[in-house]
Amino acid sequence: MGGTSARALARLVRLLPGREDVAAMRRSPRDDLVAGLTVAVVALPLALGFGVASGLGAEAGLATAVVAGALAAVFGGSHLQVSGPTGAMTVVLVPIVAEHGPDGVLTVGLMAGLLLLALAALGAGRGARYVPAPVVEGFTLGIACVIGLQQVPQALGVAQPEGEHVPLVAWRAVEAFAREPNWAALGVATGVAALMLLGARWRPTLPFSLVGVAVATVVVELAGLEAVTPIGELPAGLPAPSLGFVEPGALGSLVAPAVAVAALAALESLLSASVADGMTVGQRHDPDRELFGQGLANVAAPLFGGVPATGAIARTAVNVRTGARSRLAALVHAVVLAVVVLAAAPLVSRVPLAALAGVLLATAVRMVEVGSLRSMARATRSDAVILVLTAVATLALDLILAVILGLLVAGGLALRAVARQARMERVPLDTGDHTEEEHALLAEHIVAYRMDGPLFFAGAHRFLLELTEVAEVRVVILRMSRVTTMDATGALVLKDAVERLNRRGITVLASGIRAGQRQALASTGALALFERVGGDLPNTPLAIARARALLERDGVLERDGSVAGCGAAAVAGEGAVPADGGAAPCDATR
Repeated sequence: MGGTSARALARLVRLLPGREDVAAMRRSPRDDLVAGLTVAVVALPLALGFGVASGLGAEAGLATAVVAGALAAVFGGSHLQVSGPTGAMTVVLVPIVAEHGPDGVLTVGLMAGLLLLALAALGAGRGARYVPAPVVEGFTLGIACVIGLQQVPQALGVAQPEGEHVPLVAWRAVEAFAREPNWAALGVATGVAALMLLGARWRPTLPFSLVGVAVATVVVELAGLEAVTPIGELPAGLPAPSLGFVEPGALGSLVAPAVAVAALAALESLLSASVADGMTVGQRHDPDRELFGQGLANVAAPLFGGVPATGAIARTAVNVRTGARSRLAALVHAVVLAVVVLAAAPLVSRVPLAALAGVLLATAVRMVEVGSLRSMARATRSDAVILVLTAVATLALDLILAVILGLLVAGGLALRAVARQARMERVPLDTGDHTEEEHALLAEHIVAYRMDGPLFFAGAHRFLLELTEVAEVRVVILRMSRVTTMDATGALVLKDAVERLNRRGITVLASGIRAGQRQALASTGALALFERVGGDLPNTPLAIARARALLERDGVLERDGSVAGCGAAAVAGEGAVPADGGAAPCDATR
């Protein structure tokens, strides 16, 4: 018991910040300060936009960016990760708000945070490395489409239509715009989006999102465009911690949404941390600690009215590109946003919603890496199918179901590909010390097959069909040294094939069975079929020698290798297999 407690304590200590984290923050504070300020400038309009898009308001997005951003920076597993509200999480939150209201979202965030802490304690972070790249690319493409469609009502300046299905809501918004156009809102949204997209090509390091929002706000104010709706009043500061969540009796209906939010937070955060690793030299994140940090962030953010948070790939990339060296940069980003909340709330409250819609439209466009999608689609047909299926499922169903579906299809296609690698081919007998005449004579009675690759449930039945079609010979040798893996299904199929051949009077020997395959063969009774005729041999020459001994014992061959008695009739004999499993004796009268 004491040993278990000590291991649990050691795991907890490993998940907490250490001296090396503090030392890293002291090495290049100037670089981290510059990077943190830059990321804050980029993150401000995104935090506002994602807060509004989630349905809880711009203040919820800011609270998330400040609280979750600070905690994830300190306790997360990546030195360069920047966390906060994201578009992917917004997609999940919209239906939760519609069904359970703002209190439901806060409760779901808290429950998801606790689930993330449990996953970190269980060491589940390393599982993200097994998510196939086509699933990730399809997931990202689907999210980009959903984010873009979600902004259509605000970009067109129409009231939010009812409904949960994003494409349908977007279409209803277009119909409302056609009946009563709001060209001012459309102009603001497209102008901000165009400035971001064109500016990123000209000067990628400049925060054109903030420039676009600022310019749009000034233009709307000076022109007096009343048709362009502003964010509205924001609180001057973060709300005090609160425990006002849903009633305990309603928690059961929130379990599934909480699992979905936790799964998305884990997946997106770990993928974002991996992107940060790939953009640097020598940086490697701790996946379990990253889950721990995101768990703490999601437990705390709802207490201040924030929405669930994840690692943000775009903000993390900006952090790395602007020279961040440690966690200090992400921490500075959160502090700067807190100052904005305290000092500039009245100014931020006048930002047009259409401008934020433009920011998110441009963000959605920039999420789509056309070159990466093209290369992935051209890699293999299976990769293209997985990518398209995941993207369509993300748009038509929901994010978690899309990932699950993508993983299932990817797993099925991978199994099919592995099963196709398995093959069995007839190979010539090894000559050994035999003369050419003797070898030719043995080949008339003995056939050898080499089995390559895995023998498991996905492809084992093909072996059954091939084996049972063996021509009329006396002995079949299965060379199994190249069988890479075998499960119970493969062993059962092999046993069935051997029994069928035995009933036709053909003895089956095996050579080179690996140690790891013996358990499956023994548990299904297949190994006993080889052992009862002395047919479990370590190599092929011994198997050929055993086959010859059986043929000599049964009178098919003389000691000198010539055909005995009934000659060719012995080859076609169909007598019953003797009790000891040997070949049927030659019937000299035939």
